[in-house]
Amino acid sequence: MIIHDASSLLIPTFSRSEVFGFVAGFGTTFAAVPDLIGMLRRRSSAGINPTMAGIIGVFQIVWVYYGLLIDSRPVIAWNLMGVLINLLTVGAYFRFARRDTR
Repeated sequence: MIIHDASSLLIPTFSRSEVFGFVAGFGTTFAAVPDLIGMLRRRSSAGINPTMAGIIGVFQIVWVYYGLLIDSRPVIAWNLMGVLINLLTVGAYFRFARRDTR
């Protein structure tokens, strides 16, 4: 459970599998963005389930740790981005839910 070679995560050389990992991670990471954008445009929490975003965010943190353990930059990068997107979704939900109940 120890990160063996953290310095290799920052070296700017990419293998073919890492490039493929970055391309594949793009789609799964940004799948939640349309819900976030829709909620921000509507300025309403209607139709959004914050529990799902929270659970996914927690497990993406586990994926980040796993990426550190296996020295995988695509796993680390996309899951950090996913954590941020899900954090924004949950935060926006609670902001708009408070306004919706008034």
